[in-house]
Amino acid sequence: MARSIVHMDMDTFFVSCERLTNSKLNGLPLIIGGGDRGVVASCSYEARTFGVRSAMPIKMALRLCPQAKVMKGDMELYSKLSHDITQVIEEKAPIVEKASIDEFYLDITGMDRFHGCYQWTNELAQSITKETGLPLSFALSVNKTVSKIGTGESKPIGKLEIPETMVKTFLNPLSIQKIPMVGDVTFQLLSRIGIRTIQTLSEMPAEVLQQMIGKNGIDIWKKANGIDNNPVEPYTERKSISTEHTFGQDTIDIQKLKSILVGMVEKLAFQLRSEEWLTSTVVIKIRYSNFDTETKQCRIPYTSADHTLTRSVTELFDKLYQRRMRLRLIGIRFSGLVRGTYQINMFEDTEEMLSLYQAMDRMKKRYGFDAVARCAGATLKVKNK
Repeated sequence: MARSIVHMDMDTFFVSCERLTNSKLNGLPLIIGGGDRGVVASCSYEARTFGVRSAMPIKMALRLCPQAKVMKGDMELYSKLSHDITQVIEEKAPIVEKASIDEFYLDITGMDRFHGCYQWTNELAQSITKETGLPLSFALSVNKTVSKIGTGESKPIGKLEIPETMVKTFLNPLSIQKIPMVGDVTFQLLSRIGIRTIQTLSEMPAEVLQQMIGKNGIDIWKKANGIDNNPVEPYTERKSISTEHTFGQDTIDIQKLKSILVGMVEKLAFQLRSEEWLTSTVVIKIRYSNFDTETKQCRIPYTSADHTLTRSVTELFDKLYQRRMRLRLIGIRFSGLVRGTYQINMFEDTEEMLSLYQAMDRMKKRYGFDAVARCAGATLKVKNK
């Protein structure tokens, strides 16, 4: 029996959230981002007609669309509305996977025995918009890949059903850029040898594709052929991530303590980005040599950036560590997590800063976490070797 997998995606989610609270923004070209040297986190369809796209530098976006209104963005609002959407879906759907702050997969296989899957999905979409006021698009097909591509093709406020018999017909004429996992580098590589449509890619020998682009070649070939057996993973919200360091000998060395804290932050922040989380609450814990334990926490704008988190942790440590007794343990916890890649947290950061993080993360994933580190966190590692 063919599966029935739905992909739902909120239309220009950040923009729609802002318009929900301020109707005067309706119809205006709107850019969500921040700072002259920042980048676009999201933009309205009115701005997209001028060529504005996510991750584009704000300066370039304003050259393309000088009449656009730029707003900093409100992650507190976005995460609240995301939670509201999730609740509506989870009340009705049997299996839900929350892929990001505004994107969901639903497995409704077998529900066509009682009522049509498309009709059920359409009614759910109407319920979401009615209860939250936010528009969305969806596609229903046999697996996650085809459904996700279908949603992208149906936007905005689109509704699309792609039966098993129509999967190849639907995919074949599309650009290979529509396939999840095909980024700019892979697209340029395949384009140079004349592979630009999904049909051409699907007709390539899988082994040749693997030789060209590595281990992901087989997966991309399968997706081009409409093959994706990945299950819809039931959604569970992670509460926090944390780490602690216990000293072999109690210490009062402030420089050493702060160096260790920087290294701990860097490790946790990398984990946040790798698992696509953003944190809004920073907690620091210290334990004195007499076993007295104290904690202090603060709320921050959602982020997964080392430099922002390090600043918050250092400030908390300075406020908390007042007794000047030797410490036997320090710990950090990030909580108040929401789903989202670092790219949705662009309101304060420059294009150069984003590029730096992306380059550092690539090196860590390829060569190991210790391949690159900030000087403050690396100092202690060097001394210990």
